[in-house]
Amino acid sequence: MKNMKKITGLLIVIVAALSFVSCEPIEDRQEMKGATTMDKINQLVSVTPEIRDGLRSNYLILKSDGLDALSSWDYGVGTYVGTNGRVQVVVPGDQTIVFTALNGDGTKLQKAFTITVDSCYDVAPQWEYLCGTGSKVWTWDDSLGEAAYGMGDAGDNSADWWAPGLTGKPEGIGATMTFSVKGAALTKDLTDGTTQAGAFSFDMTKTHANYKRSQGELTTSIPVLMGQTTGGDTGFGSGGKDVKVYEILTLDGDQLVLSWLESSANPDTDGWGQATLWFFKVK
Repeated sequence: MKNMKKITGLLIVIVAALSFVSCEPIEDRQEMKGATTMDKINQLVSVTPEIRDGLRSNYLILKSDGLDALSSWDYGVGTYVGTNGRVQVVVPGDQTIVFTALNGDGTKLQKAFTITVDSCYDVAPQWEYLCGTGSKVWTWDDSLGEAAYGMGDAGDNSADWWAPGLTGKPEGIGATMTFSVKGAALTKDLTDGTTQAGAFSFDMTKTHANYKRSQGELTTSIPVLMGQTTGGDTGFGSGGKDVKVYEILTLDGDQLVLSWLESSANPDTDGWGQATLWFFKVK
């Protein structure tokens, strides 16, 4: 019986080892076989818009087969790594795609491709609402005065419960934030002359389960202007933690309204739901 247990255990080890050896990586890995040159890049690398309805679309075909280097592509709203890919840009007009070849010795070569997009397909309209045709500047909705930021009911159209004030603060009245398609960049320009740079993304399929006003979700690497909670979990009216994930309540060509719900809020009806609110307009 002891010998049988030993044999069984040995078989398990052998099978496990063979299974591990037979596994193949699922990604299509590139290999650096040498060093490429600009001549090879000019010959082998291309960016081509897909043609739809006789027009150059916003779907781009990226090719760099045959280079002895790693290939990466900065296409404005993202980066693709590989030798043969299909990516999507989100606005029409001239687009600059930057190709980078990384050689085995660590050296890099780059080439910028300028292509023209005639028509966009399958793009969420919020890209244009937020960034215009490339970038768009937003500032406080001064029609609401100090109540453009603060605490309110989740269904309110101003922060009418409590507002910490915007006047005289670097991120207050007069400060701006710019959303840009290139790099999905968010830049804040403050009244004290300083600038803060970050990035953003949004997903209009992510809506709060019980928050009927929620249209989607905005995520940022830096908070928006005055992007801190105003109470609730951190103490009523005390200010609090940085917010980097926001409920989008309104996003059109003129207005951007954001919200952050307190954990105790239950806005499953038109009733009470404590929230921090931000109200912006296009500058």
